[in-house]
Amino acid sequence: MTASIVDLSFPHRWQAEILPARPLILPPRHFVYPRQAEEVERGALEVLIRPCPSEMYAEEGSVLKGHGFSRAGCQPISGAALAAEGAQVAENTFPQGLKPGNSFCDVCGTAEAVPFQGSLPGASGPGCTRTGLRSWGREPASSLSRGLDSETWEGKSARPTSETQPFLITCALGFRDPAVPTGIWSAPRPEEICAVSGGYAYLIDTSAPERFTMIAFRPVLEVRPAVAQGLLLFVGHHGILAWGANGQAWQSEKLSSEGVTITNIDGCVLHGLGWDLMTDKETPFALDLRTGLRVKAES
Repeated sequence: MTASIVDLSFPHRWQAEILPARPLILPPRHFVYPRQAEEVERGALEVLIRPCPSEMYAEEGSVLKGHGFSRAGCQPISGAALAAEGAQVAENTFPQGLKPGNSFCDVCGTAEAVPFQGSLPGASGPGCTRTGLRSWGREPASSLSRGLDSETWEGKSARPTSETQPFLITCALGFRDPAVPTGIWSAPRPEEICAVSGGYAYLIDTSAPERFTMIAFRPVLEVRPAVAQGLLLFVGHHGILAWGANGQAWQSEKLSSEGVTITNIDGCVLHGLGWDLMTDKETPFALDLRTGLRVKAES
């Protein structure tokens, strides 16, 4: 498998670190995507995420104000540090990653037509304060449901809430093939993170990780941010799907018999190439990024 990609083109309200393997010391909140899988084995994408309230971000971008965090990601958290804070210790025999079952479409319901909205247990739980993993004491559900106001965040009361608690995500591996991507991308909505594991793409709401969407293309062959247009583009074998701040914006018609290439984006028009089975040639196409509909392509 190729090296993991980290693309933070969009402003975001989270910090994330791709882990080389599932840590022996697990944070109290752990989410697995998709929720159901027939067996678990090595290969899943493991990402440690720290959500951050909007008050921590400068209006111009996604750099934390005065706390030493940057867009590039998080500093690693050692297992010893987690153990010292009372985090759960995984058994040594716990496998790493997920392998989806043969009937994967059945697991995802109507994901091909309507993005699958997952519902996972563990939405509430202990977390961290603004300076890191400091307190794993469990809060009552009523306090977890409340937001963390700016006065509290400035340190007058360092009570962790679900808005700021770190959590681990485990994303099922799609394919062990260097042709498909693995990594994390920021998304048009600052609270969302896009995690791709061997071509399986998941959009996860970091403010409520039990909510996620799995992209219909399996596999996704390329993820392309179109920041000026506010879209994250997913390229499949036959078409392109666009994700915006409000969810799926559009999905193109069939553009190719096998393989789609984006050549360039000019304003609101995306230009690309698709292979035509009947003529055995690559043919150009152009899409209006506002609608996903074809427009006349230049010869």
